[in-house]
Amino acid sequence: MNSVADVIRAHAATQPDNSAMIFGSRVTSYARLDTYSNQVANGLLTLSAGAGERIAYLGKNSDHYYEIFFGAAKSQQVLVAINWRLAKQEVEYIINDSNVGILFADSEFQAQAESSLKNCDSLFRIIYVDQIDESGFEAWRDSQAVSDPCMPVSSQDPCIQMYTSGTTGMPKGVVLPHKSFFSQRQSERNVGQWADWHSDEVNLVAMPIFHIGGTGWGFIAFYHGATNIIHQTPDAVRIAHDIVAFQINRMFIVPSVLQQIVEYALDNALDCRSVKSVVYGASPISEQLLKSSLALFGCDFVQQYGMTETAGAVSYLPAEDHDVNGSKRMSSCGIPFPGIQIKICDQVGKTLTAGEVGEICIKSPAIMLGYWNNEAATKEAIVDGWYRSGDAGYLDEDGYLFLQDRIKDMIVSGAENIYPAEIEKAMLACEAIKDVAVIGVPDQRWGEAVKALVVLRENHTLDVAALQAFLRQRIAGYKIPKSIEAIDTIPRTASGKVMKHILREPYWKGYLRHVN
Repeated sequence: MNSVADVIRAHAATQPDNSAMIFGSRVTSYARLDTYSNQVANGLLTLSAGAGERIAYLGKNSDHYYEIFFGAAKSQQVLVAINWRLAKQEVEYIINDSNVGILFADSEFQAQAESSLKNCDSLFRIIYVDQIDESGFEAWRDSQAVSDPCMPVSSQDPCIQMYTSGTTGMPKGVVLPHKSFFSQRQSERNVGQWADWHSDEVNLVAMPIFHIGGTGWGFIAFYHGATNIIHQTPDAVRIAHDIVAFQINRMFIVPSVLQQIVEYALDNALDCRSVKSVVYGASPISEQLLKSSLALFGCDFVQQYGMTETAGAVSYLPAEDHDVNGSKRMSSCGIPFPGIQIKICDQVGKTLTAGEVGEICIKSPAIMLGYWNNEAATKEAIVDGWYRSGDAGYLDEDGYLFLQDRIKDMIVSGAENIYPAEIEKAMLACEAIKDVAVIGVPDQRWGEAVKALVVLRENHTLDVAALQAFLRQRIAGYKIPKSIEAIDTIPRTASGKVMKHILREPYWKGYLRHVN
């Protein structure tokens, strides 16, 4: 198989009536998904979108998203999945940077879409995916030819472009080829919870599709001919009820959402024993949450670690290493998937020995083609075939990977990766702020919360609400600091770098015992 769309073609031929996805009241078979994606492809070609051109999706999770995903693949387009939580300026930056011509959007985000139409020279068409009228997505799709355009696609061709926040404050477009989605499946083939996937599986897709953890997780089920239950957002109450209603047996979730699911399901005596595997990421699972989760599901739990640049997970903590009484391995990211190599390097690229902390470097057949229109960043990130993650960690004697710190000071809040640099840049635009440092602090619900420490200019006072309102016009809401504190000075090294470990220490000391 060269194209991700080949998966849908194959299942449409061998199991046409199997349900490919369920979204609300809409049930789509593999035969119907194949036809729908043909129509999307033909519609894109009619709109004169040429090979390799970018189209974009700005919306919450939907079955229509995957029709567009596979339709773009069939017409040689590259889909740009945009985070709907971004501020207007951030959305416009991505559209301009990727030269998007056609935008599929939820009508909920019409203001952002229409603003982009005015401010982005490349954008010439908006199609609203949830409008049920002659101008909406379904009417547009259904007016197209149903035949497969059969455009030639190489496994090395770009498939999807996802934007990650950068330490300089400007997001970078990660370009993933078709082969990334297949090589990931090869890596998983002989690994416990992934090895026994089959067409009878019922899989939950609730994590955002603008992250690889959403789009990629859904693709696993499509790859195996299984059924995806697609949720717009990760709503714990609805997830708990759908586990029962659809007998869901596979899901990928973050611990903060898992906690809410477990609490609700146990409080309401829901029988969730259909679930046979829970894969989680973004942070370790606490002993208490593991105990309550096992009481509810009675199934295997597997942690995975990865990033957009590697098309998803590169390591996993096996079910057998999950200990309700706690263990050192419970705080690790596990071991590499077969076919993936992980090493730890110092600042000059020398490979370090077990226990030595350095930068986590990864070699995988699924690694990105590069950053869109950013050759310098690509060369810095990929050296001799190894991806430099920017995360600091170490390998123990048994090859288990432990995250020690984040070289780039990234904050992980819920399912979101947040980079302090872009928040600090936005805050320094406020005339009251003389200096600022943004850090992650412990949060019971989200794992980490954004906190800003500011030095005020003379004759200015701190008005937290006003400052948050100021930021809301410049950055996404989830990036806005939950707490802001004024201090006298920000500690820096002789070279001027902020010593964030000093700022973080009082908040993290003694917290999350299971990680230590």
